[in-house]
Amino acid sequence: MSVVGVCAKLEAEIAQLEPAEAAAFRADLGLHEPALDRVIHATYELLGLISFFTVGEDEVRAWSIPRATRAQDAAGAIHSDIARGFIRAEVVGYDDLLAADGSMATARERGRFRLEGKDYAVLDGEICHFRFNVGK
Repeated sequence: MSVVGVCAKLEAEIAQLEPAEAAAFRADLGLHEPALDRVIHATYELLGLISFFTVGEDEVRAWSIPRATRAQDAAGAIHSDIARGFIRAEVVGYDDLLAADGSMATARERGRFRLEGKDYAVLDGEICHFRFNVGK
């Protein structure tokens, strides 16, 4: 378990700085990110949670799930019908999607796009598109 120290007075002073100055000040102190980010990461670690993302034309959404959650169960975090009719997960890593200029099609062309089955353990930061079919 990690311990996160936060000095509210210091964070308040950093918040008054321009972003570049704030980053340099934090770097001088050996802090790699703002206190709120450190607290969130430590909380997720303590609770055993990760996040995966869904990406659409007009929305990007993060979903919190327990670490080592199977793809079919991760799909259920979105909607129970998606888990019930699960076919497969289309998965791309965050860094791979960025390298493809945010384009799922480009990630697919570059071979960075994977098809995973229901027992695949979703990893933190992955982008998932779930294929499913719910019959009548």
